[in-house]
Amino acid sequence: LLFFNRCHITTLFENDRHFSHLSTLEREMAFRTEMGLYYSYFKIIIEAPSFWNGVRAIMNDRLTEYPLVINTLQRFNLYPEVVLASWYRIYTAIMDFLGVPTKTCWTVNRGKGLSPVESCEGLGDPASFYVAVIFLLNGFMMSLFFIYGTYLSGSRLGGLITVVCFFFNHGECTRVMWTPPLRESFSYPFLVLQMLLLTYILRIPNINTGSLIALCVSNIFFMLPWQFAQFVLLTQIASLFAVCIMGYIDSCKLQKILSAHMVSLIVCFILMFGNSMLLTSYYAASLVVIWGILELSPKVLKSSRREVYLWVIEGCAWLFGTVTLKYLTSLAFGIADDAHIGNILKSKFIGYKDFDTLMYTCAAEFDFMEKETPVRYTKTLLLPVVLVVFGVIIKRVKMKSMQILCFCVFFFFFQLVYHALQLLAYSVLAILIMRLKLFLTPHLCVMASLVCSKQLFGWLFCKIQPKTLVFAILALMAIEGSANLQTQWNIMGEFSNLPQEELLEWIKVNTRQDAVFAGAMPTMASVKLSTLRPIVNHPHYEDAGLRARTKVVYSMYSRKPAKEVKRELIKLGVNYYILEESLCVSRKKPGCSMPEIWDVEDPANSGKIPLCTLMSKDSRPYFVTVFENSNYRVLKIPKE
Repeated sequence: LLFFNRCHITTLFENDRHFSHLSTLEREMAFRTEMGLYYSYFKIIIEAPSFWNGVRAIMNDRLTEYPLVINTLQRFNLYPEVVLASWYRIYTAIMDFLGVPTKTCWTVNRGKGLSPVESCEGLGDPASFYVAVIFLLNGFMMSLFFIYGTYLSGSRLGGLITVVCFFFNHGECTRVMWTPPLRESFSYPFLVLQMLLLTYILRIPNINTGSLIALCVSNIFFMLPWQFAQFVLLTQIASLFAVCIMGYIDSCKLQKILSAHMVSLIVCFILMFGNSMLLTSYYAASLVVIWGILELSPKVLKSSRREVYLWVIEGCAWLFGTVTLKYLTSLAFGIADDAHIGNILKSKFIGYKDFDTLMYTCAAEFDFMEKETPVRYTKTLLLPVVLVVFGVIIKRVKMKSMQILCFCVFFFFFQLVYHALQLLAYSVLAILIMRLKLFLTPHLCVMASLVCSKQLFGWLFCKIQPKTLVFAILALMAIEGSANLQTQWNIMGEFSNLPQEELLEWIKVNTRQDAVFAGAMPTMASVKLSTLRPIVNHPHYEDAGLRARTKVVYSMYSRKPAKEVKRELIKLGVNYYILEESLCVSRKKPGCSMPEIWDVEDPANSGKIPLCTLMSKDSRPYFVTVFENSNYRVLKIPKE
């Protein structure tokens, strides 16, 4: 399974971009937006005189948010790049010592009057090594899914169903084959491991120290690479707390699980050099509040924990306590980096709008789930099967005979209650923000494995052989599932971005090494990666200070006067501005062109001609056009 899934996603990636035949510059350009930003730090470490020189360089970075010096390890969850860079340096050093070639290079004739480029293939090529490790890790994840499905259902047929469902719904489960450097590619496999370990802990009557340590370590490996991990773990502990207040898990066991979460959070806080977003997160606040409720509840609420009004009281106490503690800690530390999360949620429910919120919600991946997504789930029978499983879980949990079940069966059922609640949590996340279906779909695949569970469907297995039922379901799933796979395999492309290539080559040749650039976030990542020029803004939008800088940079697409925009850019120390006419006119949906977004933020200038339109015609007298092609225009900013 490891090598099969690795080969599958490697093939899709190669088919889409013809990656093996791209030049070094083209491969770097293929890592667009924040992918290029993350990869740039891997590049810095492997090109430094020594590994530790490279690490010191990214911990004292002067290029990413000029003129600031920032610790990118603290800000950007870059431990994957540090580890991969160390492995790459060790690998190449050993191969060089043994005299074994690590890559094969050749000249590629690109035709159409384009100059030929050198292309290298093999693990000695940095970009090829980087994506190969990512694909290997995600191949390992598929093995974990098989083990997870097998353990949860108690049958290897359950593991088979999980894996097959994942492949039949591959496009809904992951995007690693299109965007390998994203943080989820490194982080999500460890969430699968963590949930497998949690399932084991919930199933056994007594928790041993080793399983708690393993849970803690998997938490760390999940949280370190990805800033969003804390929100996923928040849904996990909320689901566990709900299971506890319903009486399906004792508070002592939950407190041990919470202690593992707390330790892992503190370790990540230390390894992230005191990243205050971790301690001021809803996740951290929720851990403390739940612990407090578990300690105080037996003393304050003397009645049975199974009474519904007590569930409501404890649930409201958790919600109010978490929000209040989060607000107070953010106030105490002066942190506003994750304020945009609340604004995004407000925009979903009450239509709230501001510049930063629209920058998120105008992107398709932050919109509500597409209506077609449940339809696709239904066509592969994933949704119908899981709905049947979900219904049977609810029915069995309600059975009064639950109270006289043996210990092992009792523990089996309350772990299913947790998985059902976790499924509901993932469903809410996915409905609100489309990209989060990357959590929902794999969990649906895991839940589908329970169709093989004797505890749930033993009554049915008395009438029909489990294998017959499973293979009948798989055969029906394969009708649409095989078509989905064929659609993926039929995707053929070849990466090419000549306008950006011309831009980057011009910057290398015609600007000083210390020339400072500003522009659209995706383009800035490419400029930093391929030219190593200082930039003032970038695609990692989760920092309050960076969001303020980006608003200044994007004022070129507003209707403000050119003189005002120039003055603000000079304050940031910008020498060159890269203007993209497409951003001035493109409109993903109503109200989402850059001038329209600025109309919300700056209504006083509404109705005027956008500055970017004026600059496209004539940049004088405030800017000087020094480079121009079909997509980009470089404006030099004369000093006043």
